[in-house]
Amino acid sequence: QVQLVESGGGLVQAGDSLRLSCAASKRTFSSVGMAWFRQAPGKEREFVAAISWSLGNTSYAESVKGRFTISRDSAKNTVYLQMNSLKPEDTAVYYCAAKTRGVLFSNTVAVGAQYNYWGQGTQVTVSL
Repeated sequence: QVQLVESGGGLVQAGDSLRLSCAASKRTFSSVGMAWFRQAPGKEREFVAAISWSLGNTSYAESVKGRFTISRDSAKNTVYLQMNSLKPEDTAVYYCAAKTRGVLFSNTVAVGAQYNYWGQGTQVTVSL
């Protein structure tokens, strides 16, 4: 069983930066791809960014393009989300997700159901 543990959330002001981390607990963890999703109060979960594990290809939601960067450290089984120029509308619980079977297609990275492991979430709050 793989556990994903997120960290790095917190309370910041608009314009600040945060870096989220997501570490997979299993040493033999083998991922096809990993992603970040977020869910704000009263809203549905939405895709933020994804990265293919082997090639490092990335995809982003339009709302975060140019501000957020997803990256991975294969040796540490860890994926990161660097968030710059944060806005109040970025406030949400951020979830890390991993897909360990099949293929991660660029045109379907935002489909949450394909990710078979999820973290517990980390709160990001951006104030004015």
